[in-house]
Amino acid sequence: MAKVCTSFAGLSLGLLVGGSALANGGGGAVLPLERLRLYETGVGYFERSGAPGVNAVGLPVPTGHLDDALKTLVVLSDDPNAAVTGIEFGSSVSRGMARALAGLGEDGTALDLHTLLRSLKGAEVIVKTKTETTAGRLVEVIDSADSKLETCVRVATDDKEPCVVRKVATLVVVSKDGELRRLQSDDVVSVKPTDKAFVARLGAALDSLSDRSAQMKKEIRVLAKSGKKVRLGYVTETPVWRTTYRLVLGAGGTGTLQGWALLHNDTDEPWRGVQVELVNGQPDSFLFPLAAPRYARRELVTPQNEMSTVPQLMDTTADRLWGDEIGDSFGAGGLGISGVGEGGGGRGEGIGLGTIGTIGHGAGAGGPGASSALSVGNLAGIAQAEGVETGALFRYALPAPVDLRAHGSALVPFLSDGVKARRIASFSAPGAPARSAVFLLHDGKQTLPGGPISVFADGGFAGEASIERMKPKQSTVVEFGFDLDVELTLADSKSEEETRLLGFARGQLVQHYVRRTRLAYALENRSGSPRTVYLALKLVNNAKVTGADELAYDSRAGHALAVFAVGAREQKERRIVAEEGLSRAHAFTALTSASLTTLLKSKVLPEDQRAILREARERLLEAEVRRGGMKRRRAELLETERTITRLREHARAVGGARSDGARQLVERLLAAEDDARRLRARIKELSHEAQARKGAAERALARLGTG
Repeated sequence: MAKVCTSFAGLSLGLLVGGSALANGGGGAVLPLERLRLYETGVGYFERSGAPGVNAVGLPVPTGHLDDALKTLVVLSDDPNAAVTGIEFGSSVSRGMARALAGLGEDGTALDLHTLLRSLKGAEVIVKTKTETTAGRLVEVIDSADSKLETCVRVATDDKEPCVVRKVATLVVVSKDGELRRLQSDDVVSVKPTDKAFVARLGAALDSLSDRSAQMKKEIRVLAKSGKKVRLGYVTETPVWRTTYRLVLGAGGTGTLQGWALLHNDTDEPWRGVQVELVNGQPDSFLFPLAAPRYARRELVTPQNEMSTVPQLMDTTADRLWGDEIGDSFGAGGLGISGVGEGGGGRGEGIGLGTIGTIGHGAGAGGPGASSALSVGNLAGIAQAEGVETGALFRYALPAPVDLRAHGSALVPFLSDGVKARRIASFSAPGAPARSAVFLLHDGKQTLPGGPISVFADGGFAGEASIERMKPKQSTVVEFGFDLDVELTLADSKSEEETRLLGFARGQLVQHYVRRTRLAYALENRSGSPRTVYLALKLVNNAKVTGADELAYDSRAGHALAVFAVGAREQKERRIVAEEGLSRAHAFTALTSASLTTLLKSKVLPEDQRAILREARERLLEAEVRRGGMKRRRAELLETERTITRLREHARAVGGARSDGARQLVERLLAAEDDARRLRARIKELSHEAQARKGAAERALARLGTG
């Protein structure tokens, strides 16, 4: 059975010869990659080094990374004779610009053979058929659906069978000698444009329109005049390097930490002997469109008397423009031009976060906290030193150059030791399950990145956890399993408070006091090996603790740890005493003479503050007495008002009688109303006196100062 070609699927298009090469302008020698610095933000600093001599040197960069490379490219050299005269690269264009340059229609149109051929309309081409070659200009491309040319095709090999009439796609070409020719697509073998500039534009367009355009190489050529050696550095997107740790615990309770970094080479270039540095920091980096040409929008200003670019009588006459109507009819002529204006030359996009509210932490007045006026102790001082970073970034240089194939990954060591580890049984609180853990003290000089950690002990795997970012001298407890052989419970607890100092600020009486807590713990170790128990103490740092074997501090969690040694198969009770310097605030409106009497029971309160407190207590007591009098007077007033209501009802019942009983009723009513007026006046007087005494108490407390 014969096949019928009803479109252009059988044609070949000689377009891509030299397309990308012309766009890139050729290539120079590629400088080898010597150094790579990887950052936590997902970018990498690539540094290449070599001697350019008098030739250009190239940097192989994927098109998707071209903007980053141009934004950050830096040229370094220790040779005073080295000179860079320029940096050249093949322009990148947007998809819309690529289609416009090559005449491929609007974005969204299928990029098929018919579209490519239509983009050649008007171009100089060489059309080869099965029998001849025609050089000329392509005038029109007609698909089979729109073609008026028909041919008869037999659907069977038998010549006796009738043929089937089909429409045939055609190309219309005007030859160099002016001959207008119509060529059937079945006969056309290839169409080749002869304009090299057009081929270059179409090649650049196809690079941009390809689904893999971002992965295509876009060579940057650095033009150097002379010099022995230059270094070229640039920043571009890279996979984030990550860490994973191995902690090997020894028999003596110590341990060694091994740090491994996971690297990925997602480029098409293998790394050979590259010196890799891992940076534990997060420098700012952003994307910025730079490589593609940009055009500013200009306002279209038209003449006041708009004129057409097409003559009115090109394809018509005045009579036809006028029409057949007469009278008040008007003829319409000319061409209208519609325009669309856009501002800014681009499109901006944003992410709406809506309304974000901050979350406040903390309690209102009355909640205890660390005292700023009393100094009892500093549990945080147990730590060797506060973790600090001497710079924004820390670098880990791998000990040996890295060889890594293109699109390969590797796990490489970057740290060994630098951390002191002690195996412990950890308790978050008395009665909580015991956790197998290690107490880590970062004794190195570099910040440790966060990551998972696997613990090995007793010749095998013990558990795993994760650690957060640790600065030098910081410490933390890392729990990796359960310890079923150790228990710690609270056997007894007694607490007492002693006020040491008072202050007054913003309408609140601030009480600085010491809370002394006596705690008894029952410990049991059922295993055949001794245990070192760490118990988290939920105390403020302004405290001191006695009675434990030793104290430690978890700088990551921000609290102290009591340490107890428990022998094999041992039960014991341990007692500790904790003293905390605390403060709480009492709203002045809630103070009473009784609450101030309680504060006066402290034997260590300064005498000048005791005198102020006594004075304030007396004034509050006077105010309370007057408020008590007000309460009694209000009760009397309520009863008097009831009496007045009853007497008035009796008076209405008696009417205008002039008997002795009526006169007595009126006298009693008038006397009750006089009593009510006196009671109201007294209540008002007592209220003013109570307020005055309350104000005097507040002024007295204000002499305490802020504490």
